[in-house]
Amino acid sequence: MQHQHIVDDLIREIHTRKDLPEGAKTELLRNVARLRDTRVNILVTGATGSGKSSTINALFNTQKARVGQGVDPETMDIVRYEFDNIVLFDSPGLGDGKEADLRHAKNITAKLREKDADGNLLVDLVLVVLDGSSRDLGTSFELINQVIIPSLGDDKSRLLVAINQADMAMKGRHWNHGENQPDPTLAAFLEEKVASTKRRIREATGVDVEPIYYAAGYKDGGQVQNPYNLAKLLVWMLRHTKQEKRVAFAQDINKDSRMWQDDDRRADYRAEISASLVESVIVGATLGGTLGTTLGGMIGGPAGAAVGRAIGTVVGGGIALVRSLFG
Repeated sequence: MQHQHIVDDLIREIHTRKDLPEGAKTELLRNVARLRDTRVNILVTGATGSGKSSTINALFNTQKARVGQGVDPETMDIVRYEFDNIVLFDSPGLGDGKEADLRHAKNITAKLREKDADGNLLVDLVLVVLDGSSRDLGTSFELINQVIIPSLGDDKSRLLVAINQADMAMKGRHWNHGENQPDPTLAAFLEEKVASTKRRIREATGVDVEPIYYAAGYKDGGQVQNPYNLAKLLVWMLRHTKQEKRVAFAQDINKDSRMWQDDDRRADYRAEISASLVESVIVGATLGGTLGTTLGGMIGGPAGAAVGRAIGTVVGGGIALVRSLFG
């Protein structure tokens, strides 16, 4: 894709700073170049009709993605969406018949156990989308309990369970379309669905998960419904991603502010998103803060402190787009 990368402003700022010695500039530029290449691989799965596609589109705007069907025979049902820094693997869940379910389970297991060129697990996060409007989630729990969790290895933090189509639960009768949020009756119902989901997974596997509910929104002809709790979903995704990799989301998340405005207001999710992404940039650009400390030690005294402050200013102001969208 030929468009400006989110770290370009940061690179320009580093070049123009006269209060940074050349050694600091060189090191910062080297680190920022690594930020440009940071990748987060996400496996998205769930039953047909759960709203995976609408979720992906709301989060990342798939119209900007490069789409390619898996070419490996073992993952031929998994569709790959490639953005600048985010790679999505969209896999069918269970419920398509015995033969198809066995194939899907095998493909998901293979993908979760796949390793990259450095020998690390390829998939950073697996997002399981449940259908909040459905009473029967048995096949989804089978997918989570019998396929995904046994394939995660020791790092169960890679799993995120999210209940979509909150607006359609209880047959949609208790959704306030004017406010784009559930009324108290529906909110209580959804909270119980979250608690039940957590309880059933814990009883079956011994693994604790923290599900959330949301609505991915839709466009149907002239009708448009913005997402609900999408910012909360992104917060949970960031929390389940290693800090040094979170910067990848800054480039590829949907830049339409309307996607992020409606939520349950239980926390300032947009502020947490902004802070999380900025911190990830700082960690990546300064190698976890060691760059300023090292240079400060080399220079010493007030000059070293000034260098440290300059680095903080450069990096902290380097992703203005994120601050404007979520600040």
